[in-house]
Amino acid sequence: MIKHTDIEAAELRAMIKQNLVRFGGNRSLKIYGGLSCTSGKKIKRGNRVFFNSEQDALQNGYRPCGHCMKAAYKKWKHGII
Repeated sequence: MIKHTDIEAAELRAMIKQNLVRFGGNRSLKIYGGLSCTSGKKIKRGNRVFFNSEQDALQNGYRPCGHCMKAAYKKWKHGII
């Protein structure tokens, strides 16, 4: 997990291009989703975190976004994940 406040913009862009960062999350709500999620783009920088995999997000106690990750969210909601 990488906090947005701990990384420079250029470094973050490079990590995204290298596919090292694939998901973003809201630290206060404990929700993660895709980088292109409209809900995720509204997260304040101080609350934004990044993950390289879904497994990483789940291990840190985050749940899938109900907007951009509907299938994963339904599995999480029913306790399958």
